[in-house]
Amino acid sequence: MVFIIVSITPVGRVLSAIYGGGDATSAQPESTRVKTFHSSADWQLHFKELKDSHHLVVIDFSATWCGPCRFIEPLIHAMADEFTDVEFIKIDVDELSDVAKEFNVEAMPTFVFLKKGKEIDKVVGSKADELKNKVKEHRA
Repeated sequence: MVFIIVSITPVGRVLSAIYGGGDATSAQPESTRVKTFHSSADWQLHFKELKDSHHLVVIDFSATWCGPCRFIEPLIHAMADEFTDVEFIKIDVDELSDVAKEFNVEAMPTFVFLKKGKEIDKVVGSKADELKNKVKEHRA
């Protein structure tokens, strides 16, 4: 029997899923609870809406070529599924460099925490425990 696997994920993930290796979450589809923006105009419209919102927003600034970003990505999707009262957003710094500059992103991954459109905290690096603890702390 021959199986053909078609995927839009990076080649490394597909090969890992086929031949084993890596963690099991790498072969799973990404959560649809993480919003991704591909244009500055779309981001600006959404950001204006966030200014009236009281819930916590976590922006994941990352890049496709960034190893630590890929490492922590499954955790972001798991947290988005766990903390349904928190909005998780992913922004590629290469794609929306103007947005990354607006939030003074200098390293990846960088996680910016917003409430009412204002930055309240930041985590730089793939620090899983710190990230999850800050989400728990700020979502109240």
